[in-house]
Amino acid sequence: MPTFDFKQVDVFASEPLKGNPLAVVIAADGLPDDRMAAFARWTNLSETIFLLRPTTPRADYRVRIFTPGGELPFAGHPTLGACAVWLASGGRARGDTIVQECPAGLITLRLDGSRMAFAAPPLVRSGPVEPDLLPRIAAGLGLAVGEIREARWVDNGPGWLAVLLGTRRRVLALRPDPAVLGDLKVGVVAPWDPVVDGPQAQFEVRAFVPGLGIPEDPVTGSLNAGVAQWLIGAGLAPESYVASQGTALGRAGRVHIGKSGADIWVGGEVVTCIEGTVTL
Repeated sequence: MPTFDFKQVDVFASEPLKGNPLAVVIAADGLPDDRMAAFARWTNLSETIFLLRPTTPRADYRVRIFTPGGELPFAGHPTLGACAVWLASGGRARGDTIVQECPAGLITLRLDGSRMAFAAPPLVRSGPVEPDLLPRIAAGLGLAVGEIREARWVDNGPGWLAVLLGTRRRVLALRPDPAVLGDLKVGVVAPWDPVVDGPQAQFEVRAFVPGLGIPEDPVTGSLNAGVAQWLIGAGLAPESYVASQGTALGRAGRVHIGKSGADIWVGGEVVTCIEGTVTL
């Protein structure tokens, strides 16, 4: 059986074990789809990615992204982790930015100090969540419908919708019911109160994806990208802010959001925790 170089990295954290882990299989060209899916089920991480040669000259490298439940067209923390591993493995961008190919298209990345950052891809679905869906969302999150201040589709590929609550405390107290949420991919966000919560971040985020075998994702780049496009576009957030995620799981994820021109950049630290080889 073939052997591949392998890394497991922690994304959106400045120290190991505080962010969202990601398994990365390097130079995985030729590995069959069913082996990719089987390895993703075996790692049981929210995402496992496979670094591949690009199929277009506009891209520097290509990725395929698998959850325990199936393949995703795009995801944020795998995008940052893949780029960091590609660079550490000797990858060299041909321009001032780095271009990743994935099923959702081409994603632009850049180095932002010690962080990697990607340009938020366009939303494929936006606008208000249908009123008849709100009772199911509220029930699945253990909320009264009136506690949801706003709800929007913020789907950039995975299928995200997001709800805005009033306080960080309420977000952290949620105990969702996976059976009710079903195949919904739900993000929840609320502002930090600087007096009560401190100055380290401006928003708290949680992400629930039970339909893909992920009861709660620790730190979620794609969701934060969509939420940022919504909140900044609606004047509900400044053009630069930090989102906290993973608190309810004992993590300390930090997602750095910044608007530059027409682009919203989503950034975070990437640290290596495991490296070696894997036989697949």
